[in-house]
Amino acid sequence: MPNYLKPDFHMTLFEITKLIHVTAISLSITGFITRVILKLRDSPYQNRYWFKKVPHMVDTVLLASALFMVYLLGLNPFTTFWIAEKIVGLCLYILLGMVALKWAKTKTLRATAALAAVVVFAYIIYVAHYKAPAVVFSY
Repeated sequence: MPNYLKPDFHMTLFEITKLIHVTAISLSITGFITRVILKLRDSPYQNRYWFKKVPHMVDTVLLASALFMVYLLGLNPFTTFWIAEKIVGLCLYILLGMVALKWAKTKTLRATAALAAVVVFAYIIYVAHYKAPAVVFSY
């Protein structure tokens, strides 16, 4: 077969890591929204083993791939402000997620915290896409 007909499927280590990272992002937000819906509906499925353990595994892969990409790019989160802003956003997202899934006493507060968490998640995606801080370090 001539070379021009052969598919070119090679990927760099960074591209593979980014693919893993983006997949973990999709699984993480999908899992979060699913868990919030189950919580708001008082579903018995929310207490299943895999609904409690899989999100932690996905988030571990998400964090590990993010750290590895930062390493591969040779970036410093303390001097690269868009990464610092993502870290601040991640902390806020985790806090809001804990309110939505554990600490809130009413469904209204749960839903509000969940909505705020999704907005913060979208903001993190925005900062990552444009590689520019927009709120905290945007001076």
